[in-house]
Amino acid sequence: MRILVIEDETDLAATLHRGLSAEGYTVDLAHDGQDGLLRARAGDYAAIVLDIMLPTMNGYRVCAALRRERIDTPVLILTAKDGDWDQTEALDTGADDYLAKPFSYPVLLARLRALLRRPALGPTQLAVGDLVLNPATRTCHRADQPVLLTAREFAIAQVLARRPGEPIGKSELLYHAWPDHAADPNLVEARISALRRKIDTPFGRHSLQTVRSLGYRLVDDREPHR
Repeated sequence: MRILVIEDETDLAATLHRGLSAEGYTVDLAHDGQDGLLRARAGDYAAIVLDIMLPTMNGYRVCAALRRERIDTPVLILTAKDGDWDQTEALDTGADDYLAKPFSYPVLLARLRALLRRPALGPTQLAVGDLVLNPATRTCHRADQPVLLTAREFAIAQVLARRPGEPIGKSELLYHAWPDHAADPNLVEARISALRRKIDTPFGRHSLQTVRSLGYRLVDDREPHR
């Protein structure tokens, strides 16, 4: 199982990496909130261990962003802030559990195991209007008709569908859909065009939109264009 640890204290992050790796987990590290959010969006993680006090974006905002985007990966928050209001805010923003620093490492492992035993409660599909993506089966349907997408096209559509109506820039789409994040941005334009020909053109739709200077967005556009 892959675990994402978002922690800016380098010594603690290294300790968690060693300890969790020894338990058999595959561990990715992020040391600030924005990088952690990008990794959480891009990776298929079994759980996220998230600090609250982070550079660039705090843990509350990271967790809230993930939940808005319908990313339901279990989140265990770690923080030096210990109080009823801090715990309440962590849980209200979508965290699944809370552990105050300093903490017992066996307790952290036990709580992580408990989170991993919980059944997934979030949606198994992403829907924007009648365009439906199933990340588990990597399938796509529009108006109950199957749409065959390549792996790259599906990755792009999935990023857009998690944040319907929000413009997503080329650099972020490159990050999510291309292993080589330094790939040519023109590749995004080509894949967007191919994706539009599959999910929009045959249905007389215009749901995959270009937003000038900002990127692309996916919207619920159920009225055919004449």
